[in-house]
Amino acid sequence: MSGLNDRVLGLGLLVLAVAYGWVAQQWPEPFGGSHGMGPETFPTILSVILIIGSLYLMVKPDQDTPWPWGKTALELLFSVIVLVIYALLLEPLGFVISTTLTVGALSWRMGAAPRSAFLTGLISAVVVYGLFNYGLSLSLPAGLLEFN
Repeated sequence: MSGLNDRVLGLGLLVLAVAYGWVAQQWPEPFGGSHGMGPETFPTILSVILIIGSLYLMVKPDQDTPWPWGKTALELLFSVIVLVIYALLLEPLGFVISTTLTVGALSWRMGAAPRSAFLTGLISAVVVYGLFNYGLSLSLPAGLLEFN
């Protein structure tokens, strides 16, 4: 069957998206009543985007291609390991430091020069941190950069 890998992936992502969206809706209402945006807003948006993408994968899959081996498989394994480490270090190091390191490492593995890779990581981490903390009033962990 053509596109079986994409259909299976799409089904898995659909289940994940629905569960993620459902959990986001279970968060308590912020103090002071209902507002237009709360802690569930961003996860809900991500859930909807993931639902649309997973349905697209199931309805219009690409031709099946063989699984990668060799160098490509090692690069994918490296990426997964970096993302797991990112999740573990997010709280202790904080969003800006851990995101800088993660985006920098992944950009470097994709071919960017180390200096520009980590500069891109720093700029993107600071911009996203500012958007979430000050634009959406959703706090991200400050970690080592927390000032008491």
